[in-house]
Amino acid sequence: MVDFFLNRVLVENNWDQDELNTEREITGILENRILMLLFACAECDKCWEFVPVLNDFFKRLKDPAYIEYPRLLALIYISLDQSEEQQGRFLKEMHKKVLFLAFEDPYRKELQAKFKVKDVPTVVVLRPDGSVLSQNAVQDIYQFGSECFRNWQESSELIERSFMLNEEFDNLNMRSATDPVRRLKYKTEEDKRKKRWWRLWGGGKAGNEESEIVEYKERGGL
Repeated sequence: MVDFFLNRVLVENNWDQDELNTEREITGILENRILMLLFACAECDKCWEFVPVLNDFFKRLKDPAYIEYPRLLALIYISLDQSEEQQGRFLKEMHKKVLFLAFEDPYRKELQAKFKVKDVPTVVVLRPDGSVLSQNAVQDIYQFGSECFRNWQESSELIERSFMLNEEFDNLNMRSATDPVRRLKYKTEEDKRKKRWWRLWGGGKAGNEESEIVEYKERGGL
């Protein structure tokens, strides 16, 4: 997935519109992440309707005001606008952590052709290896909101250490019925080995204590 944007310039949708143009910068912000490519344009009424829904979806997964550990997720706006002014107007309504390609970059059209995008809005979801996870996730985002990411994460076998840490310390009353399954799925082999070792150590210790009690009884101590 990172390869799609190496040797390209990605721009951050912040006040300064900082440019990310080095391999280190691009890799740092895209590697080992699920990537959403939003194809949209300012002339599309459906795109304007979708923006607040997408913003809410994105901030609940990336904004520290909503989540302690931002998820491994990136969103890039691929403008299909007819002018730079239109692109700028649309970006003003989008979350500030969104990335985008400059209007003059012809790669926008190449990506549109590559993913066979015909309608807008379209959200193409890519796994960290660059394979397509969803050809268009717009309806899923409308219907399921930020819960979509859990399914994408599971399908991508993407493990977040912070995800497991949160699971261990979450309030039990806040957990859903599927949480035990997810906790088991996202445990690493190392975690499982540690757990087995702890049980063996604990069991051996308990066994020794029991033996000592029996021996003490036989001696007439109890």
